[in-house]
Amino acid sequence: FPCWDEPVFRASFKLSGDFPAGFKAFSNTPIEHGEILDDGRSRVAFSATPKMASYLVVLVAGDLERLSGTQDSVEIGVVSTAGKRDTGTYALNISRDLLHYYNDYFGIRYPLPKLDQIAIPGGFDGAMENWGGIVYTERFALFDPRKSADSTRQDVFGTVAHEMAHMWFGDLVTMAWWDNLWLNEGFASWISTKVTDRFNPDWDVWLHANSESEAAMKLDARKTTHPIQQSIANETEASDAFDEITYKKGQAVLRMLESYLGEERFRAGIRAYMNQHQYSSTTTADLWNALDKASGKPVTKIARDWTTQPGFPVVKVDAVCREGRRKITLSQQQFSVDEEGQAERLWNIPIGIGILGGQVEYTLLQDRAMTLTKLDCDGVLAIDPDAVGYFRVEYSPSLRNALVAKLTQLPPALRLKLLADSWALASVGRLPASSYLDLLVSLGDESKRAIWSEILDRLKTLDKLTTSTPVSEAQRRKAVALLAPKFNSLGWQPGADDSAEVRELRGELAVALARYGDETVVVEARKRFGRFLVEPASLHPSLVGPVTEIAGRYADQATYDVLLALAGSAQSQEDAQRYADAISTAVDPKLASQNLQLALSDKLPQLIARGIPAAVADNGHGALAWSFAKAHGGELLKRVPESGQSRYLPEIVAQSSDAAVADDLLAYVKANLPPEALTEANRTADQIRFQARLKSRLLPQIAAALSVTREENAQ
Repeated sequence: FPCWDEPVFRASFKLSGDFPAGFKAFSNTPIEHGEILDDGRSRVAFSATPKMASYLVVLVAGDLERLSGTQDSVEIGVVSTAGKRDTGTYALNISRDLLHYYNDYFGIRYPLPKLDQIAIPGGFDGAMENWGGIVYTERFALFDPRKSADSTRQDVFGTVAHEMAHMWFGDLVTMAWWDNLWLNEGFASWISTKVTDRFNPDWDVWLHANSESEAAMKLDARKTTHPIQQSIANETEASDAFDEITYKKGQAVLRMLESYLGEERFRAGIRAYMNQHQYSSTTTADLWNALDKASGKPVTKIARDWTTQPGFPVVKVDAVCREGRRKITLSQQQFSVDEEGQAERLWNIPIGIGILGGQVEYTLLQDRAMTLTKLDCDGVLAIDPDAVGYFRVEYSPSLRNALVAKLTQLPPALRLKLLADSWALASVGRLPASSYLDLLVSLGDESKRAIWSEILDRLKTLDKLTTSTPVSEAQRRKAVALLAPKFNSLGWQPGADDSAEVRELRGELAVALARYGDETVVVEARKRFGRFLVEPASLHPSLVGPVTEIAGRYADQATYDVLLALAGSAQSQEDAQRYADAISTAVDPKLASQNLQLALSDKLPQLIARGIPAAVADNGHGALAWSFAKAHGGELLKRVPESGQSRYLPEIVAQSSDAAVADDLLAYVKANLPPEALTEANRTADQIRFQARLKSRLLPQIAAALSVTREENAQ
């Protein structure tokens, strides 16, 4: 409809519409009036909205059902297509808890009379924070306790928490322009993780968030990164801003600030900000001013460095003992994977310093380097021991050795940080690759799924770098030797007392072992898949995804056809996505070619089908997928929403480590896509070239490390 579609403009909207007989309609506000027309259609008018940005208007209609309840005098509903009403129960229950929590946290009660969570079966992937009528793709709002995996429950909770946070931070108070998009998304990511941890402490969500922030740091370490707060000139640039920097770096910076200021002072600043700016638009400076006043600390000075300049630092640490006191030297330098990285940037860095098992004290590193005397000489020194800082830590050899010697005794967040930083430092030549590989061996019987996820990501990277090289087979054997003991200790059969984390870890390890050629896992998964086809209840919901993925990876034509039929006939989006993911992993080149053709067919929902080329590329058929994408680029892009078109083709080649592919991507985009698509193409080309350099640097080191391992085994 005609409007000024910019976030700074607010208006009150009053919608009405005529709908086919039997349709139910939902918008931002409750129905004010309804009548049946002479031709059998219904005319529905909704009450007026508060003043709000036009991009938050919603109107959904169809053969729909609604499950409802009340919390804090607000009617909460979960809307789904007919026949799926009961799978909205979980979303309804958590929405009640979340509404109450946010009412208290923000100090402002949710201002609309109702809040609907609307689950639709297709169209887009994700969710949209329309005020009073949030729209989700089904798999982020519906949960079937009989069939859904634990990961689905966690995705639903996290997504609903994120979108409901926007009812305040984004809808009640709105960014003035898209250059402040991170105010919406970074904040919603941070507080949704915080509240998820509050209600589900056994999920280790902050530990997983630390692992996920590696995706942001990977992008942020390259020359093609951008600041959290970036200049936005048009709608394409606004769409491109929805990335890991905006979400994950934004979340990490806010958590770092909250830890530095303290939870109560941070919340006091947020409440003051919300009260002052409700029903209006803001900039980042408004938030910093409120936090400045609430905390009495130089938030503006600190935050400006982290939001207006790209990249992040590595903090180098050394320490000596003098007369029973520890003299600590800290220095900073931009962490960059590019030889021409901007090393002159400086940050005001809040740094927690402590010894293992002791209290954490903060200092603010404001210059290139500083020396301070803190703590006595007992214990092992740890920098950022709670792992809340958005920076790398590079210890001197003696300090690092002391930490590594205590590896299994470190708090989980510090173990994860040491692992992630070690890989990052090895990837740029600041540590030998063997230092990282030795850490993996030293972990022992690691209990935390988030740490295993970090390990699995790095093993996958190593597998991709060594594919089609002489060390590939040895690297895969090494991966199996590392993972098999943990998987064997868990076993195939879920126990009655297993936590969600254990159930998910079991499946992730099985998939990884199958990927690296563990024949015993492959055979058992195939056997269980065969039984599942006859007796679906024979597989625990946590194993349906892993078992079908392994069956899909090593499928013959008959198995492939079964999985494709299951995907096409699935009654839930969760099931359809699961079976499509399974066939997308097929190692058989003939089946990979059939997968690519699905992207142009109607055998699968378009939302699912368009993701297949990138999945095929990610599973060993990069050249095949890229050739297909170039040959059918125009047809493929017609099936992709405009907001995602600039990323679509780069995602297909993003895992390549061949610099020639980077050149080919840029040439194709320049010749076939609008000029604004070059931003994403350049970022991906830069990533590919780094992966090519990484391969060149690490392959000799990996070969040497594996050679040592073989000699040790022979002895």
